[in-house]
Amino acid sequence: QVQLVESGGGLVQAGGSLRLSCAASGSIVRVNAMGWYRQAPGKQRELVAGITSGGSTKYANSVKGRFTISRDSDQNTVYLQMNSLKPEDTAVYYCYTDEVYTGSYYLTDYWGVGTQVTVSS
Repeated sequence: QVQLVESGGGLVQAGGSLRLSCAASGSIVRVNAMGWYRQAPGKQRELVAGITSGGSTKYANSVKGRFTISRDSDQNTVYLQMNSLKPEDTAVYYCYTDEVYTGSYYLTDYWGVGTQVTVSS
């Protein structure tokens, strides 16, 4: 009933930019914190950036100063502006939320299916 859908991934040259979007759809009353994780081959997923319902943000040290996370005023869409991309940013990027309230029940640790970001040298 609730779905997170990512978009904006693709192939980009080093130094370029991409903007990822994640839209929560369905019978959603409230979405709590949202963010972006990434997973490179052979590695665990790691938090790239997160944003609370109040607008507080945090970033992995490796992306500070290059990536910016933001959120629509309706709280249902989150973005990741990725500048000065490096080959080591190559990964599948996953949207997540820690909690969604549908009006009848809560979902926790809910994930999108991911979008591929590939940065070439």
